[in-house]
This record gives sequence, structure tokens and C-alpha cells, in this order.
Amino acid sequence: MKSVLRNVVIQGGGLFATSILVPGLKISGGIETYLFGGLILSVISFFVKPILSLLTLPFNLATLGMFSFLTNALLLYLLTIIVTQITVVPFVFQGFSFAGFIIPEIAFNLFFSYVVCAFVLSFITSAIWWIIK
Repeated sequence: MKSVLRNVVIQGGGLFATSILVPGLKISGGIETYLFGGLILSVISFFVKPILSLLTLPFNLATLGMFSFLTNALLLYLLTIIVTQITVVPFVFQGFSFAGFIIPEIAFNLFFSYVVCAFVLSFITSAIWWIIK
């Protein structure tokens, strides 16, 4: 029970941090929405992700694991269908310049918004799990 609650809180915290970092992830509601989204995301990750990982194994092997971003985006899409307060919208990255490195302005459509949000969410939750352990 303690590990399930920890997983829900970490997923909810990941949703919160992702909604702050990525302007394409919109979450309306309070802490209840983050915790409910974390619960649903935990359930989806526990039941659906192993099936999707098994089905997409050939693509993951051929792309050396890069196809897993699309499976994570699909899990995020399922989350937005179940929890209607969580939405992903197209957004524009304003660009970045530091020490001679320039990343230009990039407009993400809905598909790539899901991919970027799923990547950031996966990175944040993995970082939190790494810090905890």
C-alpha cells in the first residue's frame, strides 16, 4: 500500500512539474486533479504499458529504444481521455540561446506536443525515483 501511494504521489508530482515546464500540458483543477491523474497514470502504467511494450518490442529493437517515446505518448493520450481536466494542446517553444548555442523557435503540433510532454514527464518521474532510491 505504501509503494502504491508513493507511486501515485510521484506521478502526480511529475504531472505538476511537467505542467509548469511544458506550456502544452494544461491541468485545470487543484491538487485533487494531480493526485487523481497520478492514480490513473499509475494504473495505466501498471496494466497497459507492459502490453504495449511487448507489442512494440520489434520497433523498440529496430530504433534502439526510441519508439518507447511514442508508447509513453500513447499512455499520456489515454490519461487525457480518462481525466478530462488534463489536456495537451499545441504550443510554440520560444527558442533558447546560451554561450553561442542557439535553438530556434519551434512550433509543435498536437502529436509532437504529446511526445514532448510524455518525454518530459518520463524524465521527471525517473529523476524523482532516482533521487528517492
